[in-house]
Order: sequence, then structure tokens, then C-alpha cells
Amino acid sequence: MDAFFASVEQLDNPELKGKAVAVGGSGERGVVAAASYEARKYGIRSATPSKIAKRKCPELIFVKPRFHRYKQISNSIREIFFEYTDLVEPLSLDEAYLDVTYTKKGKPSATLIAQEIKNRIFDETKLTASAGVSYNKFLAKVASDVNKPNGLFVVTPDQASDFIDNLEVRKFFGIGKVTAKKLNEMGIWYGRDLKTIERLELSRLFGKVGNYYYEICHGEDNRPVQPLRKRKSLGAEQTFINDIFFLEELESEMLKICAILWERIKNSKVKARTLTLKYKYSDFEQHTRRTTIPNYFSNKDNIVFESKLLLKTGGGFDKGIRLLGLTVSNFLDDKDNFPVQLTLDF
Repeated sequence: MDAFFASVEQLDNPELKGKAVAVGGSGERGVVAAASYEARKYGIRSATPSKIAKRKCPELIFVKPRFHRYKQISNSIREIFFEYTDLVEPLSLDEAYLDVTYTKKGKPSATLIAQEIKNRIFDETKLTASAGVSYNKFLAKVASDVNKPNGLFVVTPDQASDFIDNLEVRKFFGIGKVTAKKLNEMGIWYGRDLKTIERLELSRLFGKVGNYYYEICHGEDNRPVQPLRKRKSLGAEQTFINDIFFLEELESEMLKICAILWERIKNSKVKARTLTLKYKYSDFEQHTRRTTIPNYFSNKDNIVFESKLLLKTGGGFDKGIRLLGLTVSNFLDDKDNFPVQLTLDF
């Protein structure tokens, strides 16, 4: 979907149409969750701090997010997808992969089906979507961003090599800002440059993901569309109005985050073995600390205990903290049996 959250707000409130809109908090520590295309002209994107966004565009209008509304529309859009194929893999509320090799309806052409779905979405929601069409997930994902908004871009097998050769590595799906910068420092700016690096060298430089980089720059991506994707992580975080400098205060805030996280774990019924602490300094420098336990987090006290240890790891913090977060991952399958420490009441 095109600027989904912001577009929904403009749809529901016609007075916002044609104006620079940011969905998110407008406070001192607020962050932009989504920006309309009018706002993007000023360099405002998701994750832009609200005070910086306001500085870039004084006329910017902040709107509080309404996730129940976004989810409602997202569900309607997915119903359209399922009319064409059962192989739908949602990435988020506003994005999904569709495998249309064998379809329930429509002409036997991925391009025509994509156009038909785009038309259906607009007719039923009055919102625009952009589609990327290709023979694998990587190319389809990248192609979906080429002609935004309201675009459709196709990469055929014959076109793939030239398309990748001329694609900047910062636009490769799966290559983040830090990795792109590292590649640029190595003189690698485009797909054609990345192709000159051997598989073993990429694996040496970037670990396991280096193998993925090698494959996608050669147009290879054999990942299937997975309609029943399993959740890989679950988290909670808090951005503070004022920077926190003292461990005792951080521990107090961490208890609140632990409580929220434990409720989400209970509701999701997951069994997690790994706990990750994320913290962000006042200058937005971000770090993580991680621990894995032998069995899994069976109660809130486990999480509180391990989170406090992570807070104290490394001897504290160098600067004031503006954000703390906890994430659990490394989930166990139901077939995995790990011993759990039991407690007895005397």
C-alpha cells in the first residue's frame, strides 16, 4: 500500500488531502510512524523524530495512529488477495507476497492479476497500492518500490540481470543502512559491483547473510511464499520524555516494560529462550545486549531477573538513555521438550 497509515487518515478526513501529514506522536520524543507523500517531499520518513520532522516542515500535521482502523482495512485487502490465491504471506498490515503461479481466478498472467488486484483495492477502499511482479520474492519486493505511488513494475527473467546490475545496493531488500555503508566503503555501489565478490568472501565479511547477498545479486531467491509464517519475535519498548542517567531509574522503567512484555507472551502463548535488551542514547546511537537461557521464560520473574542482568552488563551506560526495549525470540516448537524449574509452596 502507498503511505498506508497516512493515506487512511487522509481518506477518513478529507481536510487532510493534499497536505503534509505524519502519523505518530508530536511530542518532544515522538516519532513519525508514517508520512504522506506531501510530507515525504520534505525528507520526512517513518522513524524520523517528530521534532526534526516539524523543523523540516513547519506546516506538518500530526495525527495519532488508529491501528484498529488500519487493521480493518488491511483485512479487507487481504480478502481480495485470497480470492486469487491461498498463497499469501503478509509482511505487515500494508504489504504481502502473493504466489500466483496457479490462481483461483483471473487470466494466467501475474502482471494482469496484479493490475486487477490494484483496481479492486482502489474500487473497494479508495486507496492506491503499488505492485512488483517477478519470478522470486527478492525481485518482486524491490520492483514494488520502483514506480510508487500507484505503480506497477515487472522484472522478467530476461530483464533481471540488467535490473540488478543497475540497482544501488542501498535499495537491495535485506541490505540495511549500515551494511550498505560498509559496501560503499569497499567501492561497491551497484549490483554489478556486488557480483564481483565471491560467495566465500561475502560469507567471510558478513557471515551467514553473505550467502544471501551473493544469491540475490545473481537473481537467485528460492524462498517460497509461506502463507503461515511463524512469529519470530515479540517485544515491548518505551521512549522516555526525559533522558535517564541512573541505573535505579532504568530498572524501575524496565519493570514496566517487563510487565507489558509478559502479558504479550501469555496472550501469544510462545515459549522463548532468548531475551534481547535494546537501548538508545539521546543522540540516537543504538545498541543491543542478548542472553539465552537453557529452557524458556515461564514467568515474569524470569524476565525481570535476566533483564536486570542485561542492564548491568558492561558496567552501565555512557550517556543518557532515551529508549529501552525488550524482545524475546528463539521460540520453541510444541515438539521441543525442555525441563522447567517448578516451585513448591511450603
